[in-house]
Amino acid sequence: MNSNVKGAIAEQAIVLAATKLGVPVLRPVAEHGRTDLALEIGGELFRVQVKWGRLSPARDTITVVLYTSRCTTRGHVRTTYRAGEVDLFAVYCGELDRCFLLPGPALADRNSILLRLTPARNGQHSCINLADDFTFDGAVAQLARASGWQPEGQGFESPQLHSSPPRGAVTIGADSFRVALGRWLDRVAAGEDAVVTRRGKPMIRLSPAAPLPHDRMIEA
Repeated sequence: MNSNVKGAIAEQAIVLAATKLGVPVLRPVAEHGRTDLALEIGGELFRVQVKWGRLSPARDTITVVLYTSRCTTRGHVRTTYRAGEVDLFAVYCGELDRCFLLPGPALADRNSILLRLTPARNGQHSCINLADDFTFDGAVAQLARASGWQPEGQGFESPQLHSSPPRGAVTIGADSFRVALGRWLDRVAAGEDAVVTRRGKPMIRLSPAAPLPHDRMIEA
C-alpha cells in the first residue's frame, strides 16, 4: 500500500474508533490542511492529525512519523508540526488493528516517536513511551474528565493510573527534576514535598528523610 492508501485507512479506523465511543467527529471541507479530523471530547473540540503506525519486524515497537513531505520545484520538503497547530495525533497500526491517541503539544517539532509494545531488552524503564499508555479509548477517557491537561501539553496518564499529586506537594516534570537535581534535593531536605511526573503522570514522591526541627515547624 502506498502512503495515500495507508492514510485513508488510518483515518477511517480513527473515525470508527471514535464513533464506537460516542465521540462526535468533524471533517474539514478541504483536504491537505494541518487537521485531518476534529474530535469533540468532554465538550471541547480537538484538532487531530491522523498518522499510520508502522510495526517493527520484531513486533516490539510502533514507529510514528510526525512530519509531512511535499514535492516542490526544489525537491521534497519535510515539515514538522509546530506548537499550536495540532492538539492530538491519532495513530492507527494496521498490522495490529489498534488505535492510539498522542498529545500534540508534547510532540511539536518532532520528526517521529516510538511506541514500545514490550519491555526494553536492555532493561531500560525511563524515557520510554509505552503504547498501552496511549490507547485510544483510555486517552479519550482521560481527556473527557481532565481535558485541561491537553492545552498544557502534559499528555495522558495510563488508564489504570488516574491519580493526582498529594495535596500540598510541589509538582515537577522529570526532565526539569533531572537538570536541577541538587536544587530539588535541597528544597525537599528543607521541608518541601515534591512529586516528579512524566507526561503528566505522578511517578515518585520525595519527602524529607528526617522530621523538621520544632522551630522550623512553627515557622512553616
